[in-house]
Amino acid sequence: MRIINKKLVALLSLCCVMLFSSCEDVVNLDLENGEAKIVIDAELIWKKGTSGNEQVIKISKMAPYYDNVVPKVSGAQVRVENTDGDVFTFNETTPGEYVCTNFVPVINMTYTLYVTAEGQTFTAVEKLTSVTAIDKVEQQIIPDFDGKDIIELTFYYKDPAAEMNYYLTDYRSEFLLYPEYELTDDELFNGNDIPTRFSDEDMKAGNTVSITHRGISKNFYNYMKLVLQVYGGSPFSIPPGNIRGNIVNTTNSADFALGYFRLCEADQVSYLVK
Repeated sequence: MRIINKKLVALLSLCCVMLFSSCEDVVNLDLENGEAKIVIDAELIWKKGTSGNEQVIKISKMAPYYDNVVPKVSGAQVRVENTDGDVFTFNETTPGEYVCTNFVPVINMTYTLYVTAEGQTFTAVEKLTSVTAIDKVEQQIIPDFDGKDIIELTFYYKDPAAEMNYYLTDYRSEFLLYPEYELTDDELFNGNDIPTRFSDEDMKAGNTVSITHRGISKNFYNYMKLVLQVYGGSPFSIPPGNIRGNIVNTTNSADFALGYFRLCEADQVSYLVK
């Protein structure tokens, strides 16, 4: 599905170029600027094999469509607390980027995010969700829908039995302008090995593909499912509009922040395409 979408976009783009090739004037539409909502990018991710102590939260604001610079939000107060009463403070290191170096990740622990920015207070609650390790990555050649051969990668992991599990995987490589994201659940594979496949017509031998596989909550799964349905395989290709996450404005409930506070255990592997 991902490849078909990419080829369809490329075909439509080519048609548009042919259609408007005789036009010389650039037309900028006079778009209305909506409210510049605060955007809180708060993914606390514990990669296997690391302590998980260093975590980053980024705070920005929505920018007008034609702006190339995303406004950063400085001077915010950011902290995360767990149900044991431990407090983890995030300090601003560069404009809009807040770093904690002593975070303690605990699977199934509940954490609460507190952000005070521009006179408003935001909060969100989430559990840290576990993930099983990637067992192996395999490579094969498959025919594309147009008959051309392309490379497909498949990685496998063992799904835990007797519980519902939800996963978010991202793929990064030099041939991808943005990371590609994929959601998976274990409805059809509960307790079994799950194969997850990735292919791209631009993937060639010598490319390195970084695969980050997360365990996520059901609520975050539903949020990301909506984001990816609206904006395609990458939530960064177009700003994710006013899709509401779990971050609540306790100063003014109607003025919620964009983004989602989530805590994920993850396994990451780098695969050299042959």
